[in-house]
Amino acid sequence: MRHVAIGDPQASFETFVRILDGHGLLDDEGALASDVHLVSMGDHFDYGRPELRAQATKAGSSILSWLASHPPEQVTILLGNHDLARVCELFPFSDQSFILAHAEARALYEAKAPADAFLKKYPSVPDTECLARDYSCFAASQRDLVTELLRNGRLRLAAHHKGLLLVHAGVTTEDFALAGIDARDAASACEGLNRFLDERLAAWSDGPLQLAPLHQTGTPSTGEGRGVLYHRPCDPSTQPPSRLDGPPRRRFDPRTLPAAFPQAIGHIRDSKCRELMPHWSPPGAAVDGPLRSLVVEADRASYVVGCRADARLFFTDAGMSHAHPDRYELFDLDARAPLQRPDE
Repeated sequence: MRHVAIGDPQASFETFVRILDGHGLLDDEGALASDVHLVSMGDHFDYGRPELRAQATKAGSSILSWLASHPPEQVTILLGNHDLARVCELFPFSDQSFILAHAEARALYEAKAPADAFLKKYPSVPDTECLARDYSCFAASQRDLVTELLRNGRLRLAAHHKGLLLVHAGVTTEDFALAGIDARDAASACEGLNRFLDERLAAWSDGPLQLAPLHQTGTPSTGEGRGVLYHRPCDPSTQPPSRLDGPPRRRFDPRTLPAAFPQAIGHIRDSKCRELMPHWSPPGAAVDGPLRSLVVEADRASYVVGCRADARLFFTDAGMSHAHPDRYELFDLDARAPLQRPDE
């Protein structure tokens, strides 16, 4: 088997398929080739400019449904914050109520107007930006799809391969301890995270899915969502202390990740990495398409473009809707390197 991870598929269905096909991963009928195991790193919804909202709403469901049409032995689907939002922040909305709320949120957000009355009307969302921009491509059918895939065990918090833990946004030593997970290696960390999810799903009957203390849904009283599906690595010296409050957190120091095994994550593009880790980043402009990695040596961290063999973090979100499809890299989990294209 070829074991491959694809970063956050927030793009058109055509772009998603073109990337897979360009890497020689599809058969003649447009499904994954029989010798491929694909891990999707989470976040299958929400992308693009406002005028692409209808297209993006359809694309998210199409990509997630296509992935789930393959057996679990061929496709592992990780849960991202945009996926979880369908059964958390967006849980109360119908198609019609969301259309009305989105229009109101967008008007207030663009005008930078007070939102107190809006948040009183929609207490499941933290701010107007959430509906205007972050989770703007919602349909009730997406909630049904995510719910079904959670219930039947297709959406997972973690996967692992040859000592590498795959999660959407990273899990720190403190996060594992809070959830009572013995993360001595990638396999036990993965087992603990998925067991945690399954226990919460077994107790879930109605309302938003609760994943505390690993995840905190965004609300007007608590602010933006926090935790292992939301937080991003940063150089703490560059961030307001409130961003690192927690756990759960909005930002985390990557030096607090377990040293016993590396992690591969999605969730954060090159531009955001450079913004949050400016002193650890190489010179030059941000670019979408390549994989990146972060190395921790003693108390020093270095963020680089490419896949370092000694990385503690591998970054797979290469900006699928921003990069040219022919330059979008996939992660070869066996080699821990960019997957070679057939013509290379």
